[in-house]
Amino acid sequence: MSLVTHLECARCGKHHEPGRVYNLCSCGAPLLVRYDLRRAAETLVLDRMASREPTLWRYREVLPVTQDSSILCLGEGFTPLIHARRLGKKLGLPNLYLKDESQNPTGSFKARGLAVATSMANELGIRKLAMPSAGNAGGALAAYAAKAGMEPAVYMPNETPAANRQECALLGAKVVLVSGSIKDCGREMKEHLKDGEWFDVSTLREPYRLEGKKTMAYEVVEQLGGRVPNAMIYPTGGGTGLIGMWKAFAEMEELGWTSGPWPRMFSVQAQGCAPIVRAFAKGGDRAEEWESPQTIASGLRVPSAIGDFMMLRVLRESRGAALAVSDSEMLVAMRELAETEGVLTSPEGGATLAALKKLLWDGFLAGPESIILFLTASAYKYQEVLETMTVSHSNSIL
Repeated sequence: MSLVTHLECARCGKHHEPGRVYNLCSCGAPLLVRYDLRRAAETLVLDRMASREPTLWRYREVLPVTQDSSILCLGEGFTPLIHARRLGKKLGLPNLYLKDESQNPTGSFKARGLAVATSMANELGIRKLAMPSAGNAGGALAAYAAKAGMEPAVYMPNETPAANRQECALLGAKVVLVSGSIKDCGREMKEHLKDGEWFDVSTLREPYRLEGKKTMAYEVVEQLGGRVPNAMIYPTGGGTGLIGMWKAFAEMEELGWTSGPWPRMFSVQAQGCAPIVRAFAKGGDRAEEWESPQTIASGLRVPSAIGDFMMLRVLRESRGAALAVSDSEMLVAMRELAETEGVLTSPEGGATLAALKKLLWDGFLAGPESIILFLTASAYKYQEVLETMTVSHSNSIL
């Protein structure tokens, strides 16, 4: 079953026929999947969702896979939305929530996008998939490719956390380490795979990873009993989740799930790699590449993104903002999330709390507003960071 009507270019608006293999539009921009939402609304009804399976595939009507037999599922999606009462009390925020994406397969939100992308590749007969990855996306690709019997190749920066590199290798991926950033990995991948035998599943360079990521917004609304949060704070590298969730709110309004204002979207990046923050501050609609990116948050070490214009559009349409935090602020926030709410999150997750504190200080957010922090991965994927944190607090280890 699929209610896809067409694929639409995010820049020029050109329509593309569904059911074919695509990367980008002929103009070089990402493609977005469009659905017959009037038909979807007949069965995708908010108050009838309780009986559906607790995975992202519960939103089947607004996902692109045609045949059930094509679906590669490891239990991804429908992660907990935790009411952060202790932390919220400290901050004066009674409606603060944590979307804990570490409970996805392979320990991060990347499982969402790669579950849908590899399922579509499976349906379209693609057998060799390649991507550059700073860590978690590569592991997710390797896992779903293994389930399908596909051949994955992952190009990773040398500085990628060991857990991510080992995960990819153990799952059977071809792992190529590259000096430099994820951007350099992309260049290396294109050089090695230029014969066209491999399909590129890089961020936003195919249409379907975004469809998996957008389900975070569906889940938040469902888990809040149909309420739309006032604000969402999201750690942003390539921006697929930010763009996907904004797309989801448009879909949910047409489905009759929501009414009234959509959330304010806040993008958080690392001070050592903040191209979207810089472009937002300058009022630009594209982001210049960040030179020599440096941060402990490997998922935020993305010097340029093909979806930059889409991210900036979302931030402005939502009346949100882009802000940067330091590595030290991320580490402090990681510890605070652990000690107040019992959640061990990645540096990227810590960045959302660090950003929230800045937004409170600056008066962007306050009081009774409902706020969602996206904790995108498990701290266990970042053993080098954890070792640094525990050494610096060695007096707490008896």
